[in-house]
Amino acid sequence: MASEVIKDVEKSAAGATTTSLSDAPDTAVSSEKSPLSGLRAINARIEGLAGFEARGIRRVLPEERMPASLWDDIGVALLWFSANISANNLAVALLGPLLFGLGFLDSAMCALFGGMLGCISTAYMATWGSKSGSRTMVVLRYSMGYWPAKIPAILNIILMLGYCTIDAIIAGQMLSAVNGGSLSIAVGIVVVQLVCGIVTVFGMKFFQIYERFAWIPQLLVLFVLIGAAGPYFDAGSQSVGEGSVLAANRLSYFSLCLFVPNSWGAAAADFFCYYPEETPRRKIFGLTFAGIWTAMTLVFMLGIGLATGIASHPAWEEANLVSTGALIVSGFDPLGGFGKFCGVIVALGVISNSIPGTYSAALGCQVLGRYPKRVPRYVWSLVLIVIQLVLALAGREHLMILISNFVALMGYWVQFMVFIVLVEHLVFRRVGSGGPGFDWTKWEDKKYLPIGYAALASFLLGWLGAVLGMYQVWFTGPLALIAGPADLGVWIGSGFTIFSYLPLRWLELKFVGR
Repeated sequence: MASEVIKDVEKSAAGATTTSLSDAPDTAVSSEKSPLSGLRAINARIEGLAGFEARGIRRVLPEERMPASLWDDIGVALLWFSANISANNLAVALLGPLLFGLGFLDSAMCALFGGMLGCISTAYMATWGSKSGSRTMVVLRYSMGYWPAKIPAILNIILMLGYCTIDAIIAGQMLSAVNGGSLSIAVGIVVVQLVCGIVTVFGMKFFQIYERFAWIPQLLVLFVLIGAAGPYFDAGSQSVGEGSVLAANRLSYFSLCLFVPNSWGAAAADFFCYYPEETPRRKIFGLTFAGIWTAMTLVFMLGIGLATGIASHPAWEEANLVSTGALIVSGFDPLGGFGKFCGVIVALGVISNSIPGTYSAALGCQVLGRYPKRVPRYVWSLVLIVIQLVLALAGREHLMILISNFVALMGYWVQFMVFIVLVEHLVFRRVGSGGPGFDWTKWEDKKYLPIGYAALASFLLGWLGAVLGMYQVWFTGPLALIAGPADLGVWIGSGFTIFSYLPLRWLELKFVGR
């Protein structure tokens, strides 16, 4: 919600210089000799800059929020559309035909419906931003407890770092391919991280503005890609294998396509805590779902089409041997110089995906404890940018391995987290059924928040199910082996989580009382 958020951010920057460093009274630094006193002074100067977001994980009070408008509502969908209409998601789609041996129709159906399920989880988590005024990992404290909630916070930092690393590598590969290999992949990686760093450091104002308009050139060049590369797509390609083998490959790819949009569930509420408290859940849910699913469907279908054309188009096969980014750029080859320009636009489009990921990870760092919370959000953003840069430079030759293993592995836990929040919301805190509801003013009151025994146990049991059912290059669980092998990790783990949390949470409330 750009206009309202900008006003709120500027107001916060002007009047919150003494609180934003600690972001809460209990962590205020009282001693002038504190090691952080110098940082406080620098922080006070920087927060005075117009448009700089001073707020970290401190809750946005109802009176601090601005009334929404139609443009702000549309902005919800545009934010998600812009963040996901990027080349990294296109690269994931390649794995259907290339890794799992699926034909065009099988790949398209798995991507369409797998992505839809993943979008539902993220859309649900996004609704908590306006209701609570808090960030996603703070909301999680109301179901997992103050201390156990730090585990998903750590996992989310790793998840976002991984995705942003993949973004940087793909952009570097594409920019190198556009220049015929004369430009190092490393140079492209540095460019992407530099732009991402600038936007995330300044925070919500620049973040909202960038995402609200960055999708326009991306969408245009992707339509150009459809026209240039579409004639080489093999819509009649058939899947390899039959029977249980084919079913296993379909399920594995279906799960992979679910993980990509589902991964945003750990950050979804971060971007809407400035929305009015009375904002209907169905509005945020519907707009979030529409933005993500539309973007995912478009780029997934494009990626599948490119993958099916490799077998019959030698130039694409040769480009794919160079890198995934080179394959995407080769789709523009019939357009000559204009095609190279389009390739640059697509490469830089991954910045839209990296910005919200880095922003959310920086907030996650503040959730980790009293002392990490004292470090300003913009400092954590800079630290994360450097880490992403190092990881991208180190892994730039191993992109497809990173995608096929990292995305699936990190996608498991997000679904377990979502189900814990959902069950707590609908069963144990449902006001109409006698539940206590949520007192959002006590977002860091350890005596009010749950201890988290039940959530922690269910979360770990979910991971046990994931291990039993996972199918990765480096490990195949016993249940996955029986099934084909197929990746059953998210399905078995989700079952373990749901059916263990219900009785364990009931016991926790009975004997602990909260």
